Amino acid sequence: MIRVLVWNEFKHELTSETVKAVYPDGIHEAIAEFLGKEDDIEVKTAYLDQENCGITKEILDETDVLIWWGHMAHHLVPDAVATLVRDAVHEGMGAIFLHSAHHSKPFKALMGTSCNLTWRETGDSEIVWVIDPAHPITRGIDRCFKLEHEETYGEPFTIPNPDKVLLIGNYSGGEVFRSGVLYERVNGKIFYFQPGHETFPTFKVPEVQTIIKNAVRFVAPTYRTKIDCPHVRNIDDSEGYVIVKK
Repeated sequence: MIRVLVWNEFKHELTSETVKAVYPDGIHEAIAEFLGKEDDIEVKTAYLDQENCGITKEILDETDVLIWWGHMAHHLVPDAVATLVRDAVHEGMGAIFLHSAHHSKPFKALMGTSCNLTWRETGDSEIVWVIDPAHPITRGIDRCFKLEHEETYGEPFTIPNPDKVLLIGNYSGGEVFRSGVLYERVNGKIFYFQPGHETFPTFKVPEVQTIIKNAVRFVAPTYRTKIDCPHVRNIDDSEGYVIVKK
């Protein structure tokens, strides 16, 4: 089983009737619902107002893939929580950052850049184009799919050059955007996926759900270990490679 933790601010759904109408139980529960129907995925959820944001080292140690959605309250996430997430990814935990999570503290800590972009909320439509149809994350997706309404994101997107661009969004207002990108950071895999504005039912779109399910399986750990900086002795024929205990 792939153990998934879906994290959400869970703020818009409590303060906006428009958002509540789309996601009455929260974006995290909407994502958990379709993931939980998969035989190989076990899902838990967490949100901002829980103790320590529902994130501890022990919880992350028992998490294979963390999915993060954030927007209006990035600044309320303690730096220590962002550090826990960054370190867990370095050790091998997979991470998927959705939509406005490009400005979340954990994502920026992993990218090392501002992660700025251009944006507009005018309900433009978006066509999401598959750049690499052979990749496991885009498996089952046609050449493109249309989102009737999405928040418009545009380049320049000030992220490091991705290891791979899988999806490009093209908006009715003319913008283009790298909508699905992959990174590796030490032992962990990261997928950023742009669709998912809170006022639109994007997470109910079959193609979006398929991509997220595929991404969970792709970024799940293949190797996970504590990252440290050991003091070692020289290799010798009798003892081999020896770590010096402090």
